[in-house]
Amino acid sequence: MAHPEHPDPEVASADPPLQLLDPAGALRTDPRLELDPATVDLPALYRDMALTRRLDTEAIALQRQGELGLWPSLRGQEAAQVGAAHALRGQDMVFPTYREHGVAWCRGLDPVSLLGLFRGTTLGGWDPYAHRFNLYTLVIGAQTLHAVGYAMGLFRDDRTGSGRADRDTAVLAFLGDGALSEGETNEAFVWAAAQSLPVVFFCQNNQWAISAPYSVQSPVPAARRAAGYGFPGIRVDGNDVLACLAATRQALQRARSGGGPTLIEAVTYRINAHTTADDANRYRDAAETEDWAARDPLARLRAHMVSVGAVDEEYFAGVDQRERELAERLRAGCRALPEPDPAAPFEHAYAEMPAELRQQLDDHLEFVALGQQDGGPQ
Repeated sequence: MAHPEHPDPEVASADPPLQLLDPAGALRTDPRLELDPATVDLPALYRDMALTRRLDTEAIALQRQGELGLWPSLRGQEAAQVGAAHALRGQDMVFPTYREHGVAWCRGLDPVSLLGLFRGTTLGGWDPYAHRFNLYTLVIGAQTLHAVGYAMGLFRDDRTGSGRADRDTAVLAFLGDGALSEGETNEAFVWAAAQSLPVVFFCQNNQWAISAPYSVQSPVPAARRAAGYGFPGIRVDGNDVLACLAATRQALQRARSGGGPTLIEAVTYRINAHTTADDANRYRDAAETEDWAARDPLARLRAHMVSVGAVDEEYFAGVDQRERELAERLRAGCRALPEPDPAAPFEHAYAEMPAELRQQLDDHLEFVALGQQDGGPQ
């Protein structure tokens, strides 16, 4: 029996994750994961993974320089996020946690907007409908209920099961393995199953819910837990971008056609600490992290593309140049983010401001003005 503070190897091996690209980059086939190679843009997948990683790296550097208060790294999870994002259609809606930087990138969100949340200049700051990508959710598991509520609306608006690719819509909700222990997530699963809602729950099982390993939450893989709610679960290699793409495409299409929810467990690993405020060395063995780092999702896809002649060195040089341009834009954009309007939290709390809140706003603005006159903090 494994020690409760360490992952149980029997849990990890009970249901081997489905895989289309092995760690060396060799292509496999699996009847449970149908994927037409002609529909896959390998260079675009690698580009988005590489730029997502650079975004993450630059954000960490900005936090270390005091430009951000906090940053939750996604390093190691690029394939899971980019693969899932590339399975979306334009009308599909995404409900993220606070770590889906790769999905935000793929949906076209300005990455500087992400920095504002962690710089303290905004509480979210983007229009969820502009890119069909909702605001980051810091309350663990809450976004699963938001996703189910949106899926209820789609169901009632007859936006599923018509057979029209431009109309039928699905919801993709991201969560970490730690969210599986939250009441909100279990309620979301119950409602999604009972009403056969068009929602896909994409769980990035990165092995650690802050300092708690997955084994202290469940004796079985996450995907297997879906059966208890009455819908399918599938377990894929989260470091295999093609497996993540294929599984999410299938699940989203099932949801759009009226088939109901699916739980996808992408087995991956967060190479960096939970956030920049965390010290993972206190609870993780360095050998474990090194083992997972050797399964780098970018290296895997790169090896495959080179082996099949999908790209040349000029392509990689172009990606490197785009990374440098992105890094410069992030550094300049972060420091140029405007200070928030002190009235904004009051003005956006209600459609019509109550008299009591109006008085609080007036008092607050008077206090801010006094501070500015005295040369104090604004």
